[in-house]
Amino acid sequence: MKAFLDFVPILLFFIAYKQYDIYVATAVVIVASILQTIFIYVTEKRIPAMLLASTVLIVIMGGATLYLQDEMFVKWKPTLINWLFAVVFIASLYIGQKPLLTRMMGEAFPNLPIAIWKRMSWIWAAFFTSVGIINIWVAYNFDTDTWVNFKLVGLLGLTLVFIIAQSFYMMNLNNRYPAPIEDESNMKKEAI
Repeated sequence: MKAFLDFVPILLFFIAYKQYDIYVATAVVIVASILQTIFIYVTEKRIPAMLLASTVLIVIMGGATLYLQDEMFVKWKPTLINWLFAVVFIASLYIGQKPLLTRMMGEAFPNLPIAIWKRMSWIWAAFFTSVGIINIWVAYNFDTDTWVNFKLVGLLGLTLVFIIAQSFYMMNLNNRYPAPIEDESNMKKEAI
């Protein structure tokens, strides 16, 4: 359900663009993002930081697009959010006890040493940086129709392929490392 909910504003943007234009689509995605954020807050009693950042960016960049009637502002939003993700992944290597990726996926891959998590964090940061560059390259070198299609199909496709490839890679790495050794005192208690 949550994955679908994350996808709703993008889908509504795409439909509104195909039916009307970039400005109507921008207004729709602003409203949808705000409503999505409110819904998450009401149901979960918190707003995830990345959802909040994304919503604030779409309100600012989308608002600038509508106010100035310049579509480049909304086209920059995916680049800015991807670059923000990259910065957060890198910053998490230096702030806090564990990299963000470890906090997100550590339970799924419990055998991986911290050095692997750090390397993977750099890989994810490089991916987000690259996707941001590709998005803005498409925005400046192709028409709006192409950019909208790329935003829906291209960015989503690249992200899904990357996540699937990383999951298989991490499963392979996880299988190479032995399971962490349990504390002997806990093992003695269980035997009694």
